[in-house]
Amino acid sequence: MATKYTYNGEDITIDMMFKIEHIVNIWAKSEHKNFDTAFADFANSETYRRLQQTDNLLWAESSEFIADEYKREIFKKK
Repeated sequence: MATKYTYNGEDITIDMMFKIEHIVNIWAKSEHKNFDTAFADFANSETYRRLQQTDNLLWAESSEFIADEYKREIFKKK
């Protein structure tokens, strides 16, 4: 597998993959959506873009915290 995410020279790609999966599962369950729909929504969000910028350490927060950040983003847009 190619390295996509690094922090301080360390490969955190697998950690990010699991984190993203957990965040999307939390969101899908709370919104009664299937995983694929929830992932498509999340992948088009500012929260997802911020999560991929590993220097801001958002990835180090809990999945629940990040899911809450995403929820705030969604409700702010409404």
